[in-house]
Formats: sequence, structure tokens, C-alpha cells
Amino acid sequence: MRITEAARRLDMTPRMLRYRESLGLLPPLRHAVRRASDARVGDARVGGARVGAGRVAPRPAGAQPAAVPSDPPLAGLHRQFTDADLAAVALGVSLERRYDISPVALAFGIRVLADPRVRAEVAELGRRIGRIQPPPARALDFEQERAQRLLRLGEAAPTPAAAPRRRAF
Repeated sequence: MRITEAARRLDMTPRMLRYRESLGLLPPLRHAVRRASDARVGDARVGGARVGAGRVAPRPAGAQPAAVPSDPPLAGLHRQFTDADLAAVALGVSLERRYDISPVALAFGIRVLADPRVRAEVAELGRRIGRIQPPPARALDFEQERAQRLLRLGEAAPTPAAAPRRRAF
């Protein structure tokens, strides 16, 4: 479906939907197979061959059109939204409402989860401001709790010496 129909179903404007897409809050656009005959001015490569201004690289006889997934979609093509795309956007909107955050904050949270370098830097900030315990302290806390739990189990169980013995007849 087109953006206007998708926006109507999500109860938002097409502009807000485009904004969310620019923040990376929509599933990635699936590229259509591009053919050499679809080349336009400004395309750097078509089917692996360099293309001059407005010219199309010749395709060998019998060769199939090459898919170029790394190229941006052609100008003039419009995104078609699927039900899965709408479900992903709706989930994002519900998270924003539930946690009272902006789309930008949600996009940054996803970036923190997806990029290990950003995750490490945010974790370091969290440790410096006292919101996250340093890793060694967490490991020691776990071991200390485990030892205390084992000691409590040992106190509750009766010792073999204190248990009455049965006589054999």
C-alpha cells in the first residue's frame, strides 16, 4: 500500500511516517531488481559497469539484468508498505507512548542495541554517573550472593550426626 493509506491506518500523517523512516524506525526498504535499461543520469554503476552521464552500459547478448542491491532505489519509485511494516511502526509508536519517549529517543535506543561501539560508550557513561555498576563489582556480588545462599542451605539441613539412628533387628 502507498504511504497515504499506511499513514491513515496508523492514524498519523504521511510526513510523520517519512520522519520515522528517516530515523530508521521502519524496516529497511526492499530493493527491486534493477535492469541496465533502468539507468538514469547520476547512477554511478549499472550491472557492475561504469556509466557515463545519461548513457547506459551495454549488456552482453543473452545476459540477464543485474541486480544492484547496494544502489539506492530509483527516483520516482515509491515505498510500498506491507502489513509487517505497519505492525513494526505500530510497535514503535506503542513503545513511545508507554515509556513517554520521542521517536528520536527510540531510534537512539535501537542504535545502542545494534552498534557495539555506541553500546560500550553509553555503558561507560552509565558507570561514570553511577547508574550501572562496574562489571567486576557485579561479578563479585553474584559470587557473594551464591556463597550466602549455599551457607543458608547448609544451616537448614540437619547434620548426619544429629539424625537419630535406626536399629537393625
